[in-house]
Amino acid sequence: TYILRQKLLGRKKFPLVLMLEPLFRCNLACPGCGKIQHPLEILKQYLSPEDCFRAVEECGAPVVSIPGGEPLLHPQMGEIVKGLVDRAKFVYLCTNGILLEEKLHLFEPSPYLTFSVHLDGLQETHDRCVDRQGVFETAVKAIKTAKAKGFRVTTNTTVFEGTDPQEMQEFFDFLESLNTDGMMISPGYSYEWAPDQEHFLKREQTKALFRQILSPWQNGKKSWNFNHNPLFLDFLMGEKDYDCTPWGSPSYSVLGWQKPCYLLNEGYYQTYQELLNNTEWEKYGQKSGNPKCADCMVHCGYEPTAAMDALKIENTGRAITSLFR
Repeated sequence: TYILRQKLLGRKKFPLVLMLEPLFRCNLACPGCGKIQHPLEILKQYLSPEDCFRAVEECGAPVVSIPGGEPLLHPQMGEIVKGLVDRAKFVYLCTNGILLEEKLHLFEPSPYLTFSVHLDGLQETHDRCVDRQGVFETAVKAIKTAKAKGFRVTTNTTVFEGTDPQEMQEFFDFLESLNTDGMMISPGYSYEWAPDQEHFLKREQTKALFRQILSPWQNGKKSWNFNHNPLFLDFLMGEKDYDCTPWGSPSYSVLGWQKPCYLLNEGYYQTYQELLNNTEWEKYGQKSGNPKCADCMVHCGYEPTAAMDALKIENTGRAITSLFR
């Protein structure tokens, strides 16, 4: 209904998900992430609840994803989430799970609130990806506790070069046993500040790898519960040819409104309207010829494209069928 309303209003560029980053500080130093590479004076800063609410109202997106850093390090995260839920925003609080169990008392279960727990594989793989032993076990325990208390919990997984398709399938089976409310997966993106630049996937590698990983799901042999538009998964397997929708997931942080995209470091605008009006949008996406976009197939740019494509008559059946799989 939100998308249809925007189209009826004649809007060609509108956000679907606000990436709200209230702080960059984290309690992990994952080699595939560059957020904590910011200077110390930036890592000490965080958005106030009022800053967050103002950005949400300025942007107007129906979904708010709260990544980081680690959002649960924010001293007012409970207040921020409550304010967003009171505004009827669908909130995905992204966490590595280390602090989740001890912080659950700050939140109330709601259909508008989902904890999105970062897990990149089974125990050995995940602990290696986050460069710390024991994180997998802590995160899984927190998921079980949150579910027992009535919270919605999904997982988010980044797939890097060298991933074993069979192990990933076993990992999906394990997540299903936790009774989570869905899984999100995305190929590793070439984040400029990430310490490890050697294991990001090229476009054709991504398609081949995801065809292997998702073949049991595609063939109906597995009923894995993905928290994705199925057309996005088709795109990852190379069955859809999409271009990026770079305005679909704008990012707001202590530095302001980030110039596209979430994964690049090209500066910031002070207002959302400046971002919309001043960005040369044609310079982003695989078809633009921008070398930084050549191999990207990450969800924040392509899931909005899939959402728009799902409104086409020929694709609605595919999306509906997946809901009842």
